Amino acid sequence: MASIEGVRADEGFREFVGQHQRAWIRTAYLLTGDAHLAEDLLQSVLIKVLGKWSGLDQPDAYVRKALVNQYISWRRRPRREIPRAEPPDRSYTSEDTALTRLMVQRALMRLSPRQRAVIVLRYYEDRTERETAEILGCSLGTVKSQAHHALARLREFTGVLTDIEEARR
Repeated sequence: MASIEGVRADEGFREFVGQHQRAWIRTAYLLTGDAHLAEDLLQSVLIKVLGKWSGLDQPDAYVRKALVNQYISWRRRPRREIPRAEPPDRSYTSEDTALTRLMVQRALMRLSPRQRAVIVLRYYEDRTERETAEILGCSLGTVKSQAHHALARLREFTGVLTDIEEARR
């Protein structure tokens, strides 16, 4: 990464981004449900981080928090584009794996932005409740209740599809 939007990045920032970019893009994808929106989200966050780079004590945590905050901010704004929840092109080894991935992804897209952020941080990134609360800037109790409600909704959403899958067998 030689530059970001025409701003020359120093070597330390480039190295830092290179080490963490795959994990961040995965998080952004899980939040947005769209590969292109995930790239846009990460790029907008990295531009902001570059401006504060020299004063950051925990840059990875800062980027993750900024990803979640920027995503929630985007969701609040009215959009002209309507993002579609389609999985990226991938080859799967079995039809069941593909169905399961699609089922979970569609269920995630039906959660509220805050609930989706909690699920992504807690279960996809394997963060503790405390880390999740710090990244989201909320209380531990909020993380627990959001996770509880989100998991209940995920069970509800995926239960219907699980019944259909079982009937197919």
